[in-house]
Amino acid sequence: MEKNNSKKAVPRRREFLSKVSILTAMGLMGTSGTKAALFETKGDGHDPATANVPSMMLGKHQISRLICGSNPFLGYSYLGQHTDRQMKDYYTTDRVVDLLLKCEQLGITGHQSSSRYDYIKTLRERGSKIKIFTLTSSLDTIDTDIENADPIALVHHGGVTDRLFAEGKSEVVHDYVKAVKDRGIMAGVSAHNPDVIKKIADDGWDVDFFMTCFYYLTRKISEPERLPTLPVSAYHFLRDDPKVMTSVIRQVSQPCLAFKILGAGRLCSSQKDVNAAFKFAFENIKQKDGIIVGMFPWYFDEVSANAKYAMEFSIDSKVL
Repeated sequence: MEKNNSKKAVPRRREFLSKVSILTAMGLMGTSGTKAALFETKGDGHDPATANVPSMMLGKHQISRLICGSNPFLGYSYLGQHTDRQMKDYYTTDRVVDLLLKCEQLGITGHQSSSRYDYIKTLRERGSKIKIFTLTSSLDTIDTDIENADPIALVHHGGVTDRLFAEGKSEVVHDYVKAVKDRGIMAGVSAHNPDVIKKIADDGWDVDFFMTCFYYLTRKISEPERLPTLPVSAYHFLRDDPKVMTSVIRQVSQPCLAFKILGAGRLCSSQKDVNAAFKFAFENIKQKDGIIVGMFPWYFDEVSANAKYAMEFSIDSKVL
């Protein structure tokens, strides 16, 4: 018996050391390195070290302050066509479901969905209780969107919001909000332009929460060729944008869900950079706010790492 136990223990030790090596290379090892190395879920599907991601309230719903976004599921990488295609190929229905189930296991209890619905029925059949809110923009599809996703809220799409406000058609967004509220669920508005968020708040719209992009990606730049960097995509991520949006987030009374806190991958060169981005986000939003992060664990367990950062920094966040 002693001999057999020894043989079984060897690969386990090797597997543990292998994980430690990988995590060290990714910058996850430090004072909490042992915790990081043990991210893999236990037999009951929960890791006690990461299952307590702090929560917030959206209306009557308690939801984790870290929310899983849907852009990777749709192949929206903001990094070019090659990464877009890789995300689309990777995210089969089963992989989307598996990712969201793992999110729940680690205490991430919210998901921002969008135009893709194929995985939701399977997700529910496998016992998921994750709370979903859906990003849309059409009055004509509200009932269908509610039927397909059974969301706790619908949110007006940020790019469309910015365009309609720029065209002087803010009433279209307002009509959407009213129509969603008439269905008995929460209504949110997403925007990249911080002035849009301020305008809605100042005008007193009956909006339950905002989705607030850290980068004003829809701004019109007259001479983009004069910018000092080459764009990775058609979008320009300006360094000081997060400071502007977080200032607005702190001013509005509604809960805000900040997104693109990692600059669509531009702040992911190392886990040190990711760590710093999470820290900045939680220290500069209100304690009743949260963040939305897209996840693409193609070569690295981003879900567990993100849960760790959210637990660490949302507990220590300073802004009330």
